[in-house]
Amino acid sequence: MDKLMDHPWFIRVVSLLLAIMLYMSANVGAKTGETRNTFGQEDTETLIDIPVVAYYDEDNLVVSGVPKYVNVTLQGPASIVKPTALQRNFEVYVDLTELPLGTYTVPIKYRDISDKLKVTIQPSSAKVTIREKVSKRFPVGVEFFNRNKMPDGYSVGEPTVKPVAVTITGAKELIDEIAFVKAIVDLDGATETLTREARVRVYDRRGNELDIEPEPSSVEVTVPVKSPSKTVPVQVRTTGELPDGVHLVSITPEPDRVTIYGPKEVLNHIDKLEGLTVDLDDITDDATVELDAPLPDGAKNVDPDKIKVHIDVEKDVTQTWKDVPIAVVGLPDSYKAEFVKPLEGKITVRLVGPPDVVRGLTKDDVRLYVDVSGLGIGEHQVPIQWNHPEQVQWQPSAETAMVHISDKATAQ
Repeated sequence: MDKLMDHPWFIRVVSLLLAIMLYMSANVGAKTGETRNTFGQEDTETLIDIPVVAYYDEDNLVVSGVPKYVNVTLQGPASIVKPTALQRNFEVYVDLTELPLGTYTVPIKYRDISDKLKVTIQPSSAKVTIREKVSKRFPVGVEFFNRNKMPDGYSVGEPTVKPVAVTITGAKELIDEIAFVKAIVDLDGATETLTREARVRVYDRRGNELDIEPEPSSVEVTVPVKSPSKTVPVQVRTTGELPDGVHLVSITPEPDRVTIYGPKEVLNHIDKLEGLTVDLDDITDDATVELDAPLPDGAKNVDPDKIKVHIDVEKDVTQTWKDVPIAVVGLPDSYKAEFVKPLEGKITVRLVGPPDVVRGLTKDDVRLYVDVSGLGIGEHQVPIQWNHPEQVQWQPSAETAMVHISDKATAQ
């Protein structure tokens, strides 16, 4: 054994094995991350897009110029850099709480980072402006886009907006620049009433759109779309008959003209609105009935869709005339006639008929007579006749007369 240890090759082999063992031991320790092997090592980490918090009176102030994100570089012991970079439980902020209105360059600060780390923020400061915060209500107008791309003959009515106004909050100077607020609706191909959710856009006096977010940011717009139309008269027909003693004066539709909407080829064949019918059987006084406007074949709608029909009637009136004379006709020249009954050849006549006719008559308009043509000498009972206007009934106190016919020569 002693001889083996004294051999130079034995010593070389043992030395090589010891070196290999030491090398492996050192590398395994480094890979496992043991504290004793990393103690004292430096590390650097750069974190991008770290949000910046701004502290100020948000209820009354508006702040601009604060960057949304910054880059933060951490430098120091690896045992602190690594956890800080992974957890990110620190805050980057600007403190504006003590600053009045105006423009300032302020440092971007941090907190909750170990004092053992060197912290670099890029950018390290920000130029901020602090303004008074105001809120104002603006009515929402509607602007149409692609109106010329609607089918031929179609048109739009007055749009409605819900809600009718929006609230815009911001710096007073910016609010003062606002001239109008609009919602834009695309009418390309529109053929019927449409409802759209439209984004609200804010403009200054020069028509430039401002980068302002109103509340709400969108509104519901309803746009009536009207098809081609034609205005035509209303025709009303009647069925049945008015009761006795009642006369029709007029039938008047309200309105007397309507607008019909539909394709042009349909409208070309319509010259009046037909299909409205009023039943006169039970009409005894002036009346008004409401009817649904009939929709012609192929049409889309009728405006208005209901029509009132006013029915004006008048009832018979009575007029009585006394001592109306009765004439004798058909008597030969050689005869003479005398009334036996009624005495003096006069009766009372009662006229019944429409007011405008009856009240316009006089005694001269009513001729009573008896026809004795072909009758000989003696007494004869003959019917009393009269010439009267149409629509007028007569009720005489006597319907016949007793007439005595004699020869003129004998009487002399």
